[in-house]
Amino acid sequence: MSGIMFNHVSKVYQQGGNQVVALSDVSLSVDQGEFIAVVGPSGSGKSTFLSIAGALLQASEGEVMLNGIVLGDLKEKDLSKVRLEEIGFILQTSNLVPYLNVLDQLLVVRKMAGKMTKRDKETAKELLQHLGLESKIKKFPEHLSGGERQRTAIARALMNNPSIILADEPTASLDTQRAHEVVQLIAREVKSRKKAAIMVTHDERMLEYCDKVYRMEDGKLKSADYYLEKAK
Repeated sequence: MSGIMFNHVSKVYQQGGNQVVALSDVSLSVDQGEFIAVVGPSGSGKSTFLSIAGALLQASEGEVMLNGIVLGDLKEKDLSKVRLEEIGFILQTSNLVPYLNVLDQLLVVRKMAGKMTKRDKETAKELLQHLGLESKIKKFPEHLSGGERQRTAIARALMNNPSIILADEPTASLDTQRAHEVVQLIAREVKSRKKAAIMVTHDERMLEYCDKVYRMEDGKLKSADYYLEKAK
């Protein structure tokens, strides 16, 4: 199976003598070319869900499969490889390195993989041109607008041609127009590049760009496609 699948996944934390259930029996599949959103209040389990999807946390029960590989069966070294090569992260604050220019923000991803070629530099430039950033490649984050920083973050997430895109509140620091532009861009790239994508968001205005919407409450995930009807 290509994409990501949660199969009866739970995450339980021990706090003192108590058990705290952060995620409860979550089952979900996201296929290539599919863009889903997860909404819900703070503390509902969205961050835990995204961390498990990104191979940053291990599930307490159930299994997570990425392109048919069970993440729980992998050693830490192999999980690091999966995070670097198969998963693209887009965070709410763009998380750019302040002392790297736009081009180097992308190239550092290749350097982390232990190799960088002339072709990688060309790929990075092509990505930035595709996302309308060709005139910004030598600019540093402090000289970019919020929308430009997020577009750079999207380009960086795509640099290793990952299978999965995970976006955590990608519009949190943007005004309405820039927010629409960024989520439209994510949706377009997901479709054209056949990525499986999950966006966690509080911003209901952005749900119209998604194929499915789920709501997280008390660690439980439920379909919430009524948001899509409302968005239309």
